[in-house]
Amino acid sequence: MNQFSHPAYGAQTLDTSVDAGLRSFMLGVYNKMGLGLLLSAVLAFVAGTVDPVTALVFNSPLRFVVQFGPIALLFGSMFFMRNPSPLGAAVLYWSVVSLIGTGLGIWVLMATSGMTAETLTGSINITFGTIAQAFVITAAAFFGLSLYGYTTKTNLQPLGTFLVMGVIGVVLISLLNVFFMESSALQWIIQFAILGLMAGVVAWQTQSLKLTYVEARGDQRSLSVLTYYGALNLYIAFINMFQIILMMLGNRE
Repeated sequence: MNQFSHPAYGAQTLDTSVDAGLRSFMLGVYNKMGLGLLLSAVLAFVAGTVDPVTALVFNSPLRFVVQFGPIALLFGSMFFMRNPSPLGAAVLYWSVVSLIGTGLGIWVLMATSGMTAETLTGSINITFGTIAQAFVITAAAFFGLSLYGYTTKTNLQPLGTFLVMGVIGVVLISLLNVFFMESSALQWIIQFAILGLMAGVVAWQTQSLKLTYVEARGDQRSLSVLTYYGALNLYIAFINMFQIILMMLGNRE
């Protein structure tokens, strides 16, 4: 499954009537995403505050599963889930959410212990207040971007390729900067670039879901799968935005 997959629809499909089925479909996507965020918060709190769990997650080989498991699942799904079932899509979604949520426990651990992290952009000090502030800002931005993607008559689909290539390019540049250039100025640019790209992904994916519903309307199996994939795409964008904003707010230099 491509995390940023999208249908190639023309502009003529954008002017569609909003009906009860579409509202139900979109609510299904947002409900799954909301439950995913709630589960992530619970897992992050447990991983960051319960000492045996903290030791298991961050001081054992399990940390590699938490760190790289989501990427492995996403790329693996592209090859092994060409025609996913609702059950398969659900397993993929909740597995990725669980691993990412557990990994977010590092921020809770930092807030609980008072520890700081050194990055290319400076020292990061996280508190529960910083986490709450970052979440509120992210949620407000996400709501506005998703609402725009849902209501706009502008065809955002051509942005899809640009956003995908932009994300790949930024990730590659980030890796080069971390291992070779070590430039703090470039790292700030990368963070703002990721934030901007994720903002575009939210609006684009929201419109893509609306268009996909029009194409799949009446096929309950496909719609069930699409609610999980849609929730996964939006969840990943939300988490990326949240972590970038959190690091910016926690930066002390």
